[in-house]
Amino acid sequence: MDLHHHIRLMAGYNQRLNHQVFSAAARLDADALAADTGAFFGSIMGTLNHMVVTDLLWLARFAQHASSYKSLQALSELPTPERLDQQLYPTFAALGAARGLIDSVIIEWSVDELQSSDLQRSLTYHNSQGEASERDFGELVMHLFNHQTHHRGQASTLLNQRGLDIGVTDFLIDIPRLDEAS
Repeated sequence: MDLHHHIRLMAGYNQRLNHQVFSAAARLDADALAADTGAFFGSIMGTLNHMVVTDLLWLARFAQHASSYKSLQALSELPTPERLDQQLYPTFAALGAARGLIDSVIIEWSVDELQSSDLQRSLTYHNSQGEASERDFGELVMHLFNHQTHHRGQASTLLNQRGLDIGVTDFLIDIPRLDEAS
């Protein structure tokens, strides 16, 4: 398996699933989105917000990894989170717009700028408590997508409890069939 190819597939999967989750959630009113469900981040809105917060934190760290990551610089215009539960956007529409922009940037970055050689290096960064850490960059990129999948599962459950189906969630449909590849 080529890790760089896998990351590009995951970027597309990430964008598709986020669109499905946000499309389903858009059928709820503001009160239903903000209702405390007992989830780790309280509500559907809190869960979706946390996903945006963590993406912004990780992508800001990733932007420091290589000077050629120009697409990630576009995200510096968005709010800089200070806490993992910080509500960055007051409305679902604003949160959805940020989500769409972030997903588009992840696609652009993974397709046009990320190099396979980048994935073989380490990334030194500071976590949200200010502690320095150095880790394998390829593994950190995979963590970005794994974290999304984890919280989308929570959001999917919360939406399902309200009678909303987000649709097909299998990554399988994003993997090209070998008999169709050219």
